[in-house]
Amino acid sequence: MTYNLESELSHAFGQLLITEMDYNVIIHVGVKPNFKEFHAHSIILRCRSEYFNKMLTAENIEMKDGKYIIKKPNTSPQAFDIILNYLYTGQVNIANKTGTELLDFMILSNELVLKRLTKLTEEFIMENQQQFLQNDPVGIFKIIYYYEPFTKLQEYYLESICSEPIILFNSDKFTQLSAPLLEMILKRDDLNLNEIEIWESLIKWGLAQDKTLNQDVSKWNKDDINIFKRIVYKFIPLIRFYDISGEDYFNKVKPYEEILSKELRDDILKSYLIPGYEPTYTPRGPKYYAGSIVISREHLTLFSKWIDKKHNKNIPYEFNLLYRASRDGNKAATFHAKCDNKGATIVVVKIKNSEQIVGGYNPLFWDSRNGFKSTGDSFIFSFENKYNHQTAKVVYSSSNKSSIYCHCSCGPVFGCNDLYVNYDNNPDVWYHQCTNCYPKLDLPESMNVVDYEVFQVIKK
Repeated sequence: MTYNLESELSHAFGQLLITEMDYNVIIHVGVKPNFKEFHAHSIILRCRSEYFNKMLTAENIEMKDGKYIIKKPNTSPQAFDIILNYLYTGQVNIANKTGTELLDFMILSNELVLKRLTKLTEEFIMENQQQFLQNDPVGIFKIIYYYEPFTKLQEYYLESICSEPIILFNSDKFTQLSAPLLEMILKRDDLNLNEIEIWESLIKWGLAQDKTLNQDVSKWNKDDINIFKRIVYKFIPLIRFYDISGEDYFNKVKPYEEILSKELRDDILKSYLIPGYEPTYTPRGPKYYAGSIVISREHLTLFSKWIDKKHNKNIPYEFNLLYRASRDGNKAATFHAKCDNKGATIVVVKIKNSEQIVGGYNPLFWDSRNGFKSTGDSFIFSFENKYNHQTAKVVYSSSNKSSIYCHCSCGPVFGCNDLYVNYDNNPDVWYHQCTNCYPKLDLPESMNVVDYEVFQVIKK
């Protein structure tokens, strides 16, 4: 018979770390005032970390009084304390840590070649990224941007910011963004902000970069104009001035128009005065987020893949927002007025108090005729975390006669109560009560929702 006594071994090594008995490694971590000296055992460090194994067997390692000396001035003592405990006990507790603390921890675990720990930390950060972004969006971006191994996290965070830019642009630390980081964000095609809001944010950021500038642009002299022009010149090509209304241009852009080239000003003026005029200057490409406040371009790419049942590098469909419950009214009559007889549609539902979204695809059309429709191409889906596409699940209709249900008093209904909203009961609750037409999605029977959107799907 075999017994597993790992817990006893873990406890014993943990006590060895605490008592420091017979330690032969001294590790200096951080710099004053955030500095700490750690004591450890070379045999454990070498067995548990490839990094320490190479360091402790190097010929030129520093020794003092028979003990190895290791210096890590660029490492956080708080992060190293957790890592060292993990090396001894195999246990790690990263709960109740801030996003920046976790990123420091992940940088260190990656440096020490602790692959499993690095992966677990990355997954934890992605699962909780919305909370971390809300707390410190600028601090997190600074760390991610300047650390090359974080490319996956960088993309997740950029997607999150572009989907809900208010998190960053309304942050009291927004003006602390570095120019390269702001440029990266403004280059995104899926930035979910009106162009005039982007312009106003750029002005706010630019003014904060030089405290000598008067906040009142009407009081600027030529030197002030040149200073501000140098600050924002690289961002001007990233603004779609042609998407700004004439009224907003006059009130919010014109006061600063001396920072724009004469050619650009003339081109903008022509776009306002000449019907059908095609601008000479073409900034960013068209936005792909389809006006959604729930999903991003990356979701549209995945939806396209599910619709075609094959991988698509590009998005072969246009997704036109037909209906948003919070904007248009959460009523069956409004849903049908906006969505009936519009062809294929996809429904996206945001679940309350979570980052989960659910929904479904109707390849046919909605109507108010009170009956079922049959198709094998419809599907329902779920993202446990909309920012982590690895949590996505999709199931297709079993092709029976009840794939889609239409009724004048109902909103979208997939199957025989497989996924639906009951306006006669509670319009803010969606249900997943049966698996008659679609395989199970592991959803609760009822879900409180924040909002839902319906997009018309048109082949390009």
